[in-house]
Amino acid sequence: MARFIVRAIFAAIGLWLSSMLVAGVAFTDMGSLILAAVLLGVVNAILRPVLFIVTLPLTLLTLGLFLLVLNAAMIGLVAVMLDGFMVDGLWPGLVAAVVTGVTSWIGHMILREDQKGA
Repeated sequence: MARFIVRAIFAAIGLWLSSMLVAGVAFTDMGSLILAAVLLGVVNAILRPVLFIVTLPLTLLTLGLFLLVLNAAMIGLVAVMLDGFMVDGLWPGLVAAVVTGVTSWIGHMILREDQKGA
């Protein structure tokens, strides 16, 4: 449970950065941001593995680049499910997926370094 919360925090930071840096990504309030981060974690835990397997041939054909589209689709799905989170099209979704992914990766690296030192 603690791991999910930490991942949701880094997802929230990534989504917030996306809304600040990318035209076409917006939140109505902080509650929507937090809910979007939690919902993104749930969608990534449940739906993304199934879609990853289904799209594996396309992912292999594009040498992994299709994963960006898959991540953007997950963010777009969350935006459709949540009224307070808006993504205006594919390109803002792709950039938001990159920003959120890089933020999550950096957070994972920081936590991994903390665990090595402990």
